[in-house]
Amino acid sequence: MTRCRPRKTETMIDLIFPDGNSRQYPDGTTAFEVAKSIAPSLAKRAVLAELDGELRDLHREIEKGGAFRLITRDDPEALETIRHDTAHVLAEAVQELFPGTQVTIGPAIEDGFYYDFARDEPFSTDDFEKIEAKMREIVDRDAPIVREVWDREVAIKHFEDVGEAYKAEIIRDLPAGEPITIYKQGDWADLCRGPHFPSTKSVGKAFKLTKLAGAYWRGDHRNAQLQRMYGTAWASEADLNAYLERIEEAEKRDHRKLGKQMGLFHMQEEGRGMVFWHPKGWRLWRTLEAYMRRRLDAAGYVEVKTPQVLDRSFWEKSGHWDKYRENMFVCETVEGETLSLKPMNCPGHVQIFNVGQRSYRELPIRMAEMGSCHRYEPSGSLHGLMRVRAFTQDDAHIFCREDQIEGETARFIELCRSIHADLGLEAEYISLGTRPELRAGTDEFWDKAEGQMLAAARQAGVEPVITEGDGAFYAPKLDFVIRDAIGRQWTCGTIQLDYVLPERLDAEYVGEDGGKHRPVMLHRAILGSFERFLGILIEHYAGAFPLWLAPTQVVVATITSDADDYARQVAERLSAAGLRVETDLRNEKINYKIREHSLAKAPIIAVVGRKEAEDGTVALRRLGTGNAQELISLDEAVQTLTMEATPPDLR
Repeated sequence: MTRCRPRKTETMIDLIFPDGNSRQYPDGTTAFEVAKSIAPSLAKRAVLAELDGELRDLHREIEKGGAFRLITRDDPEALETIRHDTAHVLAEAVQELFPGTQVTIGPAIEDGFYYDFARDEPFSTDDFEKIEAKMREIVDRDAPIVREVWDREVAIKHFEDVGEAYKAEIIRDLPAGEPITIYKQGDWADLCRGPHFPSTKSVGKAFKLTKLAGAYWRGDHRNAQLQRMYGTAWASEADLNAYLERIEEAEKRDHRKLGKQMGLFHMQEEGRGMVFWHPKGWRLWRTLEAYMRRRLDAAGYVEVKTPQVLDRSFWEKSGHWDKYRENMFVCETVEGETLSLKPMNCPGHVQIFNVGQRSYRELPIRMAEMGSCHRYEPSGSLHGLMRVRAFTQDDAHIFCREDQIEGETARFIELCRSIHADLGLEAEYISLGTRPELRAGTDEFWDKAEGQMLAAARQAGVEPVITEGDGAFYAPKLDFVIRDAIGRQWTCGTIQLDYVLPERLDAEYVGEDGGKHRPVMLHRAILGSFERFLGILIEHYAGAFPLWLAPTQVVVATITSDADDYARQVAERLSAAGLRVETDLRNEKINYKIREHSLAKAPIIAVVGRKEAEDGTVALRRLGTGNAQELISLDEAVQTLTMEATPPDLR
């Protein structure tokens, strides 16, 4: 008797497409098959799929239903994978050209990618041309990129057998239950989570290797030093060329080069991460500082000054010793004290708040400080004014009642946007950083705090961009993102909600009910730090500051020595009107003087000769206008330039 075997029931899954329509497919269908079922042309163009927010390989089986979307190479979401795939192509090219080289990690990063290599001989930028040629060859091979899941021990043995000790170490350190995924492109294989495009051809050839740097294995200076090779990759040649033009322009604007060229500041090895401000640079600093003081005074802030060095016990109480110790500069005295330079100003401001008894009627108290801080940053991370060890914050803390949070936050948003506009920077957007994975407080607290910050932003007429998980440990925050003259984004300005520090440091006020209450503390900064912000401004303006900010506003330059006395008179008149003036009486040709001061980005050169002295006039030459000049009377020049040089808040 023959028995009939029961037919296996085919399991179906529901895929919900962006237009809201749902279609059923057999369990185990690939995204490529889904694309093919819709249109053969779509199957040719698709390179990735998204399932419930997760990017996946096109040929990976779909094991569950959910929100589904196919991604083509032109979609913005594909750009990170282009860069990740290019990193793999780079690694394969390097290993083909330089046998014995070990690959370690190669992630996509902002604007590009890098890969860390272990090799005894150093690479050179002279190697880039042949590496790029090999990369283009690999792209042309159109080798399928295939995902495989390997047994852990098999994977370890494989990489050890081929001399890839670093890859074997990574696998050993992975959590026990994590699948070991290997991506093959032709005969070459790499350990990777993915996802990747279907083949090397999809990577394209819009890439370029950019620089070399040293890097320690796993970022630990005690480990072996590796060679990091950086590159950039884009969806098209046009995008690549546009990026390279931006980089070229950024190099011209590099604040370190301009700082030297303009005589603003310098840095040296004996003071890593510390700035030596020269007279012109310090004038620029003081101009910005004076402007900020006026704006804060007008906004109802009181300025304070707190100690630079405080005892260890103070930092233990604030919680910084446990959480921030590795970034603090610590010293010991002959009396056995353990002290630290302050890494931030906030605990000191709480001490001032705590002196005497505070009433609810006094709140809000807006307490500001141009506070000098010191933080230990690894030497490899230091970068001109952008990343330093000694810096000054335009710091302030608002002590307020809970019912004042929204109003004070909205008030700050308006102030911050106004200051950025005065400084010539375009506000791109404001982000709301929500609860991070590691955080203090309950979900109820975070629901409430995030709601307060969102409501405050909307009260100020702003719809913030939500950045999930980007909040501070203790509370959500609003960050201000600005765009500079060449399109780069910078985070400048923040306001953070803090219930924790007032609790740790016993801050109290007497409420309307006569009882003791904790104030809420709003941490806020507009510039962030003077050093970094000035670096941004230098690059934004390419050193050509608006007249009110320029460290030297007018250079009075003589054509002949006959005009020296008149030049001094002109300089005195302009200085008396409040302008920052220099004279150039050197026995040099006027064209030489003009060229030199133009390179130093002097906004106005007032040229005077014998005729100007006789007529009581000056010939004004403005930066960036070529040989054009305006001949006007000295009286008119004083009036015009004084008006132009008036800071925006005083006009």
